[in-house]
Amino acid sequence: MSADSVSTRLYPAGMLNTLSRHEVERLTDASRGDLADLLRRCALAVLNSGNQGDDAEALLARYSDFKLEVQQVNRGLRLELDNAPGSAFVDGRIIEGIRELLSAVIRDLIYFDSEIRGHPHHDLTSSSGITNAVFELLRNAQSLIPQVDPSLVVCWGGHSISREEYDYTKVCGYEMGLRRLNIITGCGPGAMKGPMKGATIAHAKQRVGSRRYIGISEPGIIAAESPNPIVSELIVMPDIEKRLEAFVRLGHGIVVFPGGVGTAEEILYLLGILLHPSNANVPFPVIMTGPRESAAYFEQIDRFIRLSLGDAASDRYEIIISDPDKVARRMAEGLEQVRRFRIENNDAFYFNWLLRIEREFQIPFEPTHERMAALRIDPGLPTHELAANLRRAFSGIVAGNVKPDGMRRIREYGLFEIQGERDIMVALDELLASFVHENRMKLPGGSAYKPCYRIVS
Repeated sequence: MSADSVSTRLYPAGMLNTLSRHEVERLTDASRGDLADLLRRCALAVLNSGNQGDDAEALLARYSDFKLEVQQVNRGLRLELDNAPGSAFVDGRIIEGIRELLSAVIRDLIYFDSEIRGHPHHDLTSSSGITNAVFELLRNAQSLIPQVDPSLVVCWGGHSISREEYDYTKVCGYEMGLRRLNIITGCGPGAMKGPMKGATIAHAKQRVGSRRYIGISEPGIIAAESPNPIVSELIVMPDIEKRLEAFVRLGHGIVVFPGGVGTAEEILYLLGILLHPSNANVPFPVIMTGPRESAAYFEQIDRFIRLSLGDAASDRYEIIISDPDKVARRMAEGLEQVRRFRIENNDAFYFNWLLRIEREFQIPFEPTHERMAALRIDPGLPTHELAANLRRAFSGIVAGNVKPDGMRRIREYGLFEIQGERDIMVALDELLASFVHENRMKLPGGSAYKPCYRIVS
């Protein structure tokens, strides 16, 4: 046991009271599948909440002797932790917010495993079936709150950003909070923490009682982007595709701050959906914003989008530089359009049912060397299909950068190869090179970034 480790017993938070014997066995017995290892990795990430670092393998290696056992006792459930990160405790007692996040991890993992995956009533191969599964997971997490006007703003952006960019995200969060808007992020540090931090002050000033700071993660990324301390509602979706769908089904508008490949993946996912003809009239405000120092970043993102997806794609977003007040005002105006549209079309405020998401954006993409090399990146494709393949390319780079399975594949088989139409490949290479140059691929302080990809034109 290391000096910064704690071993203890505790009871989960109220959101998690009972499990069946079969569920407990699945959570603790590795011979019954991968759920026990999944729980261990996600729990360790939550217990590491607030600490800097985006190397999932390094975290697992540092706490290689960490164990978590879910036990049935006469009062319900008890968790036994061995060699857990000491930063999660104060005077030997777990921090209450971390206890809640830990309970949310168990809740979400066991619900998907027991009630959705392999269940005859859930078809995870059809588009409607996947959307229903996302709905069920969000409902089970008690994140779908009816009879409340649209107010949830998804904030995307990188975990490795400059101090000026981070401070700017806080001011934007503050301005949105003054307008009583709530925040959803990917739950990690950087641009995922800043808007929540700003909103907390504004909500306190406005005496907002039902404030919400929702973090949506998935098992592959949570160790690299441990939940920040402000997250009050954690939702762990089973894969990146369902995580992305949860953002756009639950959120009412999106603000994009500077980021790296993960943010580019999110942008392409969103535009690929919004550019589908069926979504042409669905209001969904999208604002890209950053401080004056980030103007060149968004110019390059805008050029890449126009080159690859066409000028029509730029009609679905607005770029605002160095004006947090305008960002908040424009988002509030956009959410009012969303409210009116959903009333007129009898769509729920709490889940965006009318947004059409094609199956190619929903089926999990496992980035192997063969699949990455086979991606078709061709301007002759329908725009939303090209966006889907570009999204997969960025998803593979994210995996190679920070996800344990992706990092292992790069070590064993070398770099991912991404190939396609020459002009798009040149622009993609330039975009990725700028991310590397601006330290957007990994948090500073560790070893120098080594690309996990090779662009072939």
